[in-house]
Amino acid sequence: MSRNDKMTRFFKDICDTFVLHAVAAHFSNGLLPATVLFLLLALFSGNPYFERTVLHLIILALCVTPVSFFSGFRDWRTKFHGGRAPIFYRKMWLSGLLFLLEGSAAGIRLAFPEVLNHGGILKWLYAGSLLGALPVVVLLGHYGGKLAFQWKKGSR
Repeated sequence: MSRNDKMTRFFKDICDTFVLHAVAAHFSNGLLPATVLFLLLALFSGNPYFERTVLHLIILALCVTPVSFFSGFRDWRTKFHGGRAPIFYRKMWLSGLLFLLEGSAAGIRLAFPEVLNHGGILKWLYAGSLLGALPVVVLLGHYGGKLAFQWKKGSR
């Protein structure tokens, strides 16, 4: 088999197995723990570079979250035929909450670049939005895992 044939087969395999929702969800949900880590480093060290990294990560997560939501919505409609199970509505609600928390944190930080240095209620709203997003992504992953691996339930 030639190298060109191997590459063609590789790309065909990727196209046949690529799941946009899984990639987008894991990408954005993976950014949140790193964001919280850099927030804690910024709070305890006072290093402005850590805090700037928080801003970059939260903006990136904010941009990818709608891709995750809409690809998940599409999968719900096509793979699960728009099933009315509560788990789907929980995931939609949690995705909206995640976007709100990420947007709030990004908005506060962009409007008040020195928010961590000035303290006050905005500092706690900023940090609280980011810290509050962490359990939201954990729940989204938990429910996603239940949906993805529901077939294992019958094998116990």
